[in-house]
Amino acid sequence: MSYINFKTIDKVENELGIILFKKKIFDNDIQPVEPSEWLKTTLSYSSYVSSQNEKTKSESIVQPILVDLIKENNNFIAFFSGSNLDVDKEKELNGECDFIITKNFDLLDISSPILQIVEAKEHDIKLGIPQCAAQMYAAQLLNKKDNAGIDCIYGCVTTGDVWQFMKLCEKELFIDDKKYYINEPDKILGVFQTIINTFK
Repeated sequence: MSYINFKTIDKVENELGIILFKKKIFDNDIQPVEPSEWLKTTLSYSSYVSSQNEKTKSESIVQPILVDLIKENNNFIAFFSGSNLDVDKEKELNGECDFIITKNFDLLDISSPILQIVEAKEHDIKLGIPQCAAQMYAAQLLNKKDNAGIDCIYGCVTTGDVWQFMKLCEKELFIDDKKYYINEPDKILGVFQTIINTFK
């Protein structure tokens, strides 16, 4: 039993008490961030990868974007890939997360403050939203337990080509009404940077 069991919005609402809203979640216009030449090249090479499953997309598209963000922010952030976030097994808040973004304290294990969860899905963004929401809720509980001083958790579900961001504050989950696309990586980086700036 784990996050993967959260397959519907109804389960998220009924079992975790989360209320979902679809709306604009960023107050200001997102300022694009120019990707590095390394990232541009890496993303251009990703189109040659024949397998397009979730793991491949995570490794060839998502991870390079996060690496570029780490460099851009002088190691202010770090990320864990494929690590377990075990918070409450009775509520099925346990299991593996694709990517967990934290403040960088040279940690060997995941600890708060967790800033964001990124979930990669093979084909359909909608299928990833309940699972990502459960992971965000678990991260929120861990932050509270550790008195991390972070009120809201951000999340993102991506197919590699399409990216949709979310924000969880207490029991209210806001799903951004705008989607972003990998052919404009500067906009995706801009959203991530906007999120990171709220924690600096």
